[in-house]
Amino acid sequence: NVIAPDVLVNKYGADSVRAYIMFFARWEMGAPWDSQGIEGSVRWIRRVWTLFTDPTPPITASDETKKNLRRKVYQTLRRVTRNFEQFEFNTIVSSLMELMNEMYKAREAGAAGTDEWKEAQDIYLRMMAPVTPHIAEELWLQLGKPYSVHTQQWPTVDEAAAKEDVIELPVQINGKVRDRVVVPAEATEDEIKSAALASEAVQKFLDGKEPKKVIVANRRLVSIVV
Repeated sequence: NVIAPDVLVNKYGADSVRAYIMFFARWEMGAPWDSQGIEGSVRWIRRVWTLFTDPTPPITASDETKKNLRRKVYQTLRRVTRNFEQFEFNTIVSSLMELMNEMYKAREAGAAGTDEWKEAQDIYLRMMAPVTPHIAEELWLQLGKPYSVHTQQWPTVDEAAAKEDVIELPVQINGKVRDRVVVPAEATEDEIKSAALASEAVQKFLDGKEPKKVIVANRRLVSIVV
């Protein structure tokens, strides 16, 4: 049975319906149609519109805020690019929602109007365009960009900007997580082990005992066997 989208399009607009269709289920698996969740897509689009059209507050952002914004933008671009290639449309929309929230935080921290902010707006609309083509085009033109967003090149990931400065790893002792340690992203395996063993929480659970093994698993987990 076919359910015509006309009623939803008339009520919410074509872009909202398109975004929801992409978001509500994995395309290769499908799911029983349920229009109840469309309000989430509608709220996302409205918040993006507000983010891009509200008056720009004074610039007060720190260098760290601007650096973090660029990192989030390029990490999202890397993820969204991969997801488009793999037809994972639902995760594209969720990634754009997450980045929107980060941009709101950056705006509150005074980043709006900076070069980093303008770059974020540019890349965001290019990523958004295949999902909500009409609204992305309107916002693109309101920013004074050349016609049209749909004829622009897909942005390239700046890997240096996307790189994390630090990483956080859980530390397990005999299979149970006892602490988390933060180390520089470039830390060696030995440096990660040293940081884990230096943790006060880990020292407490070791209780003076020498660990039999200290394993760094794919730079995502430190496992200590006592």
